[in-house]
Amino acid sequence: MSKKLVGYFEGTDPALLTTLICAGYDTLPIANGFDEHGKHILLFNAENKLDLVIGHLHKVISPVGSDVSARDILHTCITYQMPTLLVCPAEHHATAREMVGEYGEIVSLVDPSELQATALKVLGG
Repeated sequence: MSKKLVGYFEGTDPALLTTLICAGYDTLPIANGFDEHGKHILLFNAENKLDLVIGHLHKVISPVGSDVSARDILHTCITYQMPTLLVCPAEHHATAREMVGEYGEIVSLVDPSELQATALKVLGG
């Protein structure tokens, strides 16, 4: 049985990633198409999908002048049902949801203080 794999955008808390590794999960840096941090998120598919994607909200919001939407960046997560946690302070969740859109339970906004517990819950640990 292989380990569950967590993809993370640049800027994800290193202490969280260390906790996940120590809890028995693998981690992999992923890119949004602008930062080249790791494997581009759109290269995942049904055969190599991630068990969880973690990143800060700003990683799915394109720079000014780009015609790439948050839905475009999250396309693979939505299509292949990869649970995605976007880190955003709770007081900004309403605005963030307007920016990102509604995708059921696949894309969740999570306050930084709840990220570790939420990630472990999604992973089943």
